[in-house]
Amino acid sequence: MRHLPDVIATTSALQPYFQQLDHVDIKTVTSTVPLRTFVAAMLRYQPVWLTVLYGMRKGLVRFLGMYQRGVPRAPHVTAETLPMTPGQRAALFTVRVAQDEHYWLADVDDQHLWAALAVVAEPLAGGMWRYYVVTLVRYHNWAGPIYFTIIRPFHHLVIANMARTGALGR
Repeated sequence: MRHLPDVIATTSALQPYFQQLDHVDIKTVTSTVPLRTFVAAMLRYQPVWLTVLYGMRKGLVRFLGMYQRGVPRAPHVTAETLPMTPGQRAALFTVRVAQDEHYWLADVDDQHLWAALAVVAEPLAGGMWRYYVVTLVRYHNWAGPIYFTIIRPFHHLVIANMARTGALGR
């Protein structure tokens, strides 16, 4: 696994989720918005082209012997309503660990893979924050690596745009 930034490596609440991974991806952005605003804006990101990709995904997962219930919709979440308690749902994710102004991690466990989205905040000078947007993936069966290899280019594009949207806080 690639070297983790110190702020992630030293956050003990996140360590159980960084075990036995098949893929780790980290995007980094800076912003003045607080963590809850950042994550809420990220989760609301769903332009039309992403909705079209979700529709295309339905055919891919069927080909791999899986099922998708409709096309996911971006949640209407704000900084104030962002789920922060373990077990709460945030769009298609379930919150696992969260601490105001420090980190937020939620996951989804499908039959082919487990995936988590984590956001870790690192304070900088002048009211700025460095945000690490981390994707964690663990394959469950043969379909996991096939599925993820096909979607990986889109994944990078989507997560990078989600991080930029989070940094804007809107």
